Amino acid sequence: MNKTIIARTAAEMEEIGANLAPTIADGMVVSLIGPLGSGKTTLIKGLARGLLVTDIVVSPSYLLAREYQGRIPLHHIDAYRVTTLGELAEVGLDELLPPTSGVTAVEWPSRVEGIVDLSDIIIKIELLDDQARRVQISGN
Repeated sequence: MNKTIIARTAAEMEEIGANLAPTIADGMVVSLIGPLGSGKTTLIKGLARGLLVTDIVVSPSYLLAREYQGRIPLHHIDAYRVTTLGELAEVGLDELLPPTSGVTAVEWPSRVEGIVDLSDIIIKIELLDDQARRVQISGN
């Protein structure tokens, strides 16, 4: 899969995630790469909706990870403050890379060596202006 989409609203970012959900299977890792405020968490909200998650999805910035139940479990990791896989292992999050059950969506995967290499799907988000984002999706 190689796709580029321009999103101009938060609703469009969510829709990209929702449309990606049917392609998600147990054991997959999805990496989201983009600057602060680019819409990574918003896209994951859509992914969660597409996976039939009914909980409100919020950024796990201070907790490092959150888990949601849906068609398959969704593990949401924010690696912004992490620099090694060892740090993730210290808090038990290395078990989510790759997950034994569900899908793991990782924001800031490039901050932790090795995560991008584990990814089945890589989503790169580029700010075009205050509203528009270029979303490039690649992977299996």
